Amino acid sequence: MGKFKYKALTKDGRKVNGNIEATTKESAIETLHKQGFTPLVVKSADKKGEIAFLSSKKVKSKEIVVFTRQLSTMISAGVPLTKAMATLEDQTESAYFKKVINDLSKDIEGGMTIGDSMAKFPNVFDEVYVNMVKAGESGGILDESLKRLAVQAEKNETMKKKIKSAMTYPVVISFIAVGAFFAITMFILPQIGKVLKDLGGPDKKLPPLTEFMLALSDFMQHNAIPIIIGMVVGIYFLRRYIKTPKGKYKYHSLLLKMPIMKDIVTKIAVARFARTFSSLLSAGVSVLEAIKVTAGAIGNKVIEKELIEAAKAVQAGHQLSDPILASPHFPKIVGQMLAIGEETGEIDQILVKVADFYEEEVETMIDGLSAIIEPIMIVTLGAMVGLLAASVMGPLASVGNSISSDS
Repeated sequence: MGKFKYKALTKDGRKVNGNIEATTKESAIETLHKQGFTPLVVKSADKKGEIAFLSSKKVKSKEIVVFTRQLSTMISAGVPLTKAMATLEDQTESAYFKKVINDLSKDIEGGMTIGDSMAKFPNVFDEVYVNMVKAGESGGILDESLKRLAVQAEKNETMKKKIKSAMTYPVVISFIAVGAFFAITMFILPQIGKVLKDLGGPDKKLPPLTEFMLALSDFMQHNAIPIIIGMVVGIYFLRRYIKTPKGKYKYHSLLLKMPIMKDIVTKIAVARFARTFSSLLSAGVSVLEAIKVTAGAIGNKVIEKELIEAAKAVQAGHQLSDPILASPHFPKIVGQMLAIGEETGEIDQILVKVADFYEEEVETMIDGLSAIIEPIMIVTLGAMVGLLAASVMGPLASVGNSISSDS
């Protein structure tokens, strides 16, 4: 992605200038048109590959949370936007984020709104963020919108950390277990098999389990490189497939069918829906636009598709609660609470309570899952050790008895 300088006209005829990130000049012009500008001049602003290098970087969630909260505080205190940006630029450690904030400041000085300027950096400010900022600007409540964004980002980050923490232990143990199994099967079992055959003689028949494990060991020894290459290539192509729209949809669909995982994934999606949708409505975004933006922030393509269909239903004159109640993935209580909100005109307030409830549910489930995973991993490791021990100790005991009886 490169950077382009532009001069353009706003809808009211004012001249503005600034920078925009895009893959090509044509896509930069298209983005400007979408933002309501009439481009006059668009040219590359890359310098010695610096911009291309920087634009490939991402900003940590924690940095965005701090930036958002501090910007909200300064705006509430009456600090001019350009001065607030200069202060935040000085405080930011990330070189790329400094560059982004500097560009935001230049765009604002050039007459662009902060929302339109942020829209040029989708790898930093997502669609939800940009729409809430734009709504806050137009409604004169930018500080409140930023405060809600900071709270939402903090809650999302907390949930991500909990999920990552819960998954780290089983993933590490699984890698160690698989590595140990491969090492024992490839290097230790062949030696033990040789000893067993030497002690029992060439005509000694080994138990079926031992024969199977030795055959597996022999196969892995002779095919170790193809197995490793096959696994690496398989994982690579699987990851690439999952990144495609079709692959991602199938993967997300599979998650919604897996025991335990489907409950966690659904509750995370419901919590995100309720939190994001309520925040957008509170900021003054229209219901239809809020549904479309929320759909992209859900994190599950299957539920995202359902919300896009729900937006079409709302556009056709239906209440949002109707498609939500009909959905197989949204709990009925969510649709019922939404219906109450539609009747009372307090959708945003009711959905905040829904979000709080399901975020607590997710935390409880993750804590419970962490407690269950440890004994499961111990039993699995015990079974692997038992399998290896049974394949070795049985024949050793048999050989020992034979030697004792002979003597």
